[in-house]
Formats: sequence, C-alpha cells, structure tokens
Amino acid sequence: MTGPMTGPTTGRHPPALPRRAASVLAACALSALAAACKTDPVTTGGIDVTDYRARHPIVLTDGPRSLDVFPTGTGHLDPRQATDVDAFMLEYRRYGRGTLLMQVPQGVPPDQVAAVQRTASVLGRLGTQNGVNAREIAVSGYAVAAPTLAAPIRLSFQRMQAKVADACGLWPQDLGAGNFATDYNNRPSWNLGCAMQSNVAAQVADPVDLVRGRPEGRIDTVKRVRDIGQLRDGKDPSTTWRQDGQTAVKAQVTN
Repeated sequence: MTGPMTGPTTGRHPPALPRRAASVLAACALSALAAACKTDPVTTGGIDVTDYRARHPIVLTDGPRSLDVFPTGTGHLDPRQATDVDAFMLEYRRYGRGTLLMQVPQGVPPDQVAAVQRTASVLGRLGTQNGVNAREIAVSGYAVAAPTLAAPIRLSFQRMQAKVADACGLWPQDLGAGNFATDYNNRPSWNLGCAMQSNVAAQVADPVDLVRGRPEGRIDTVKRVRDIGQLRDGKDPSTTWRQDGQTAVKAQVTN
C-alpha cells in the first residue's frame, strides 16, 4: 500500500525588508568596518638640535648703543674721550634711529657741578661739528646713586644690532655622571658655542653683513691695464716679491 498522495509543496520566501531599513543596516555595516580600520595617529618626538648655530642663532634686533663720557678737569674733554665721541657721533649718523639722548648726572658734589655742565656743553658742540643737529639731541637727567663715585654723562641711541637669540650659561642637563643615557649619547652640551656666537655678533660693525655680502668694489684700473698689456706682449703679469728688508712694497708694484 502506498501512503496517501500528497500534493506538491510550494516554498515561501521571507518577506522583503523595507528599503529604509536596508539603508540603515548598510550604513551600520560601513561604520563598523571604518571603526575596525581606524588606528591611532602617528606621533613623533622632538628632533634634538646638535649644531651650535641652530641652538644659539645670531639675530638682528634693535638695541641701545651707549657711551659714557666722564668729566675731567674743569670740564674739558681729553684727547682719548674726544676721539671716542667723534666715532660715536659718526656711528649715530650712519646707523642711529630716533634722537640722541644725553643723560646728565644729577646730585653730584657741588665742586663737580660746573665741570659736568661744561662737559655737556662741549658734547653739544662736538655733535654740531660732526653733523648732528641740536634738535636731534634730547637732554635729560638721572639721579646719582653714589655721589662719591665718578658719574659720567651718558650718550645713547637706538640702532640695529646683531645678538644671540637666547642667553648663554644655560645648562639644562648635568655634565657630570648623572644620567647614563645622557652621558653616553656623544652629543655636545647645550651651552657649547654660545660664547663664540656672542663674540662674533659683537664684533660685526654692520649687522647687514650677516645677511648678505657686499657688492664688488672699484677695480684698480691702472694695474688691470698694465697686466692686460703684459699678457698681450707675452710677458708674465705677476709681481715678484723680494723679502730682503730693503726694497719697499711700492717699488715692487711700480716696477
């Protein structure tokens, strides 16, 4: 016997999700994938500067330029100080900014008042002789802290100067046997080169020379024409120097 006949079965598919719900599920899946791929940002440590020119750079900045003039005798300038004042006035005319400030000491002993006043008058006349107009000189006073000490008349003005950006004498790390990693890294100390950079900046007459070179100066046309003429004649244009202690350099050049 055979079992009862059964009709063909018809498979039913689950109902389709709404379009909005499918979009939400897709967005959630993408967010999960993006979160799984996210990593922490790469961070790097600071670069240790070992070159002294980078640790202690020379910069151009405005700063005061001053000269102390001490009254001598009855109020005249000795030759040494007169030469210093002439050079100071010339520097002010070339590089000075603003007015030239003359600070006269106040509170000196009575026997020095006349000498101080005469010296101030002499400085004013020297300024006029060196091309500094009287309207460019501003006169003010300052209180003397110790009347028994010599009180100078201070001349000052502002000008561009070359200086080291930071102060020397800083020791952020111990030079002794304090830290094994620091002691054996074979790197120079932080303060190395600061004093040399400061000395170089102080010796520069024109700070612009640290920024760019100067143009070529005038040529010696007499020597150049002479050398070209000797080359055309097939002669050696070089100069023969004899170090005999008797022949002058001028005679060597003109021969």
